[in-house]
Amino acid sequence: MSAGYAVLDQRSVVAVSGEDRKAFLQGLVSNDVLRVTPDHAAYALFLTPQGKFLHDFSIVESDGGEDAVLLLDPETDRRADLLRRLKMYKLRSKIALEDRADRLRVVAAFGDGALEALGLPAEPGAARPFAGGVAFTDPRLPALGARLFLPADGLAVLESAGLARRDVADYDRLRLSLGVPDGTLDLIPEKSIPLESRMDALNAISWDKGCYMGQELTARTKYRALIKKKLFPVTFDGTAPESGTPVTLDGKDAGEIRSARDGAALALLRLEDVQRAAENGLTFQAGPVTLIPHEPDWDHTSKG
Repeated sequence: MSAGYAVLDQRSVVAVSGEDRKAFLQGLVSNDVLRVTPDHAAYALFLTPQGKFLHDFSIVESDGGEDAVLLLDPETDRRADLLRRLKMYKLRSKIALEDRADRLRVVAAFGDGALEALGLPAEPGAARPFAGGVAFTDPRLPALGARLFLPADGLAVLESAGLARRDVADYDRLRLSLGVPDGTLDLIPEKSIPLESRMDALNAISWDKGCYMGQELTARTKYRALIKKKLFPVTFDGTAPESGTPVTLDGKDAGEIRSARDGAALALLRLEDVQRAAENGLTFQAGPVTLIPHEPDWDHTSKG
């Protein structure tokens, strides 16, 4: 696929400013915010105290010297909920929260040569100023390309760099082919467990940063090997099953479909059923559609 870009209207930028900005987020989100700089972005989760998913977003610091701010890209239609929850924990922290959806757009650049066109290495989270905003290699997986927070006139700079404008569906097909979940398309707020969603393999969790919201139960899930289900990329022929469609194996419940498009989907499947299907030549079904699960090659946590 040749290099291109798509505007991700489903994501918007919010800013956290003030001298306590890093310490404030450090105690709330799953990744190490102290490592976030203008040169390095991170991917993080905001969890419930019980370790269940609430929000996901990238975090990068603007290159503004003393006026630097942390920029996050929560889901557009849920950003007010994130800001409300952050305000609950502000207390006496010297921070300010700002919705910047009217000033910055979230863009994905992807395809062959996209990172090179932006002057970025294939290193998760590598970041640099770009066209009045910031560009960074996707901190989850470099195969997804880059993410950018840009003012409106920054889109023209992308085209000057040789990236053609694409429909967001093209980016979604790439995401699904790689098996990478995307917010509430694939995770259920207050229900989904990060490790079931392979968030550890997608660089969303720091295991040595100390306490954060939901940290104790997330760590317990890892070290006690409590995961019984995981999100799997699946392929199929025919009409895409709707999100929430039950998945069966040998006539019995085995999981459910999350997001799907054009022959690719993500499905939450029981690990014992995936193993049983492989050993016995059984097939998964989502209604009339036959599903073929695949183990993502980027998930090093699943390899012995």
